[in-house]
Amino acid sequence: MAGNSKRKGAIKKTGKGNPTAGSGGRVRRGLEGRGPTPKAKDRPYHKAHKAAQRAERDKVQQRPRRRTTSDAEWAAGRNSVVELLEAGVPVAAVYVAEGAERDGRMRDAFRLAAERGLTMLEVTRNEMDRMTGGAVHQGLAARLPAYEYAHADDLLERAAEAKEPALVVALDQVTDPRNLGAVIRSAAGFGAHGVLIPERRAAGMTASAWKTSAGAAARLPVAQTVNLTRQLKAYQDAGCMVVGLAADGDLSLPELVAPGGLAEGPLVVVVGSEGKGLGRLVAETCDQIVSIPMAGQLESLNAGVAASVALYAVSQARLA
Repeated sequence: MAGNSKRKGAIKKTGKGNPTAGSGGRVRRGLEGRGPTPKAKDRPYHKAHKAAQRAERDKVQQRPRRRTTSDAEWAAGRNSVVELLEAGVPVAAVYVAEGAERDGRMRDAFRLAAERGLTMLEVTRNEMDRMTGGAVHQGLAARLPAYEYAHADDLLERAAEAKEPALVVALDQVTDPRNLGAVIRSAAGFGAHGVLIPERRAAGMTASAWKTSAGAAARLPVAQTVNLTRQLKAYQDAGCMVVGLAADGDLSLPELVAPGGLAEGPLVVVVGSEGKGLGRLVAETCDQIVSIPMAGQLESLNAGVAASVALYAVSQARLA
């Protein structure tokens, strides 16, 4: 009926005689979409955006962030744990299985852990089996924190800060963590500024490497590199002489360390594995291949021994 304000579709009158705008009367852009949602890396407060900014800064500085091992390392067994504690290896916590026999070795672990102020936690045997991956733990295990690798440039900076010619040990195709630990121990003892290892197909800083280094890994930086050959070339560009150790070297170790020789300047010593030696590309990158003279029929030394002999000779040449 005409004039009936209650009928369906009627417009409510205002005091000024103007209709109240409904949704159909609003500005069209107010109802339009805002476009696609920005990507996570483009949102200022999203963690992906902050990660992208850090990556861009690292790219500009040509300096990747330090890498850490992906997981904590476990040492299982009474002798292993006690040896780690005695060597001063960084340990996050010590775990004891419920009902484990308190023998002399266990008491040694308790004493050493207490002296270092380490947390000791009691867990079930099933839980310890799970944490150690089923290893023979004898009711005792230790968790090592993830290792933080240095950047390869840090090793040269360490030498510069000490106002010494750089001395770096690089390992090629060395897969035994005990050899890595032995090299770290020798490098620390003979004045090297760090150890360089490849990121892939090489031994890393495991509990075994820590133990063999006798704690030296806590004092000497270990750096990882994605491409060993490329990093050796970068060291050469920085003024270092790169020498590889091999039985068929064209230069003997006594010649390397002769007065006024190469050993007195910035030096990178590359050590290969006992079985494979130096890789082809690494050997071709080296400025010199150096042999260690030996009596008898012994053709090669393992990485730890070869590095020790060479580093001792270099350190004596620098002291002369």
